[in-house]
Amino acid sequence: MGWLWGSSEEVGGVKKTSGGAFESPSRSNRAKCYESRDLFFECLDKNKILDSVNTKAGIDAARKACGEADKEFEKNCAHSWVEYFKKQRVVNYQKEQTIKRIEAEGGEWQMPGGEIKAPQLPLPGRSQ
Repeated sequence: MGWLWGSSEEVGGVKKTSGGAFESPSRSNRAKCYESRDLFFECLDKNKILDSVNTKAGIDAARKACGEADKEFEKNCAHSWVEYFKKQRVVNYQKEQTIKRIEAEGGEWQMPGGEIKAPQLPLPGRSQ
């Protein structure tokens, strides 16, 4: 029963070692996490709730409309994943809206040719 090799207990479908660290989730645990995330996000979409993590109004609305789906999501995913997915949902929406706005104004949001080229640093011993 050591710190790294101690027995593990299961917390919300994710195994936790006796030292308190979480083990990497298995393929089936990840699938369960993604499924519960998708169900929670479908509920948010159905109820026209975008942000369920950053604003009190959004948190309250999500809890009221999708409380059971949110509990299942939090039970099946690590806390850091839940927080990441919820924040990423808002970021992706904002990105989509920015792209739509730029395109509506007649601008291009992609580099010509679709490629982004980073500047190259000279290699040591070579002049450019």
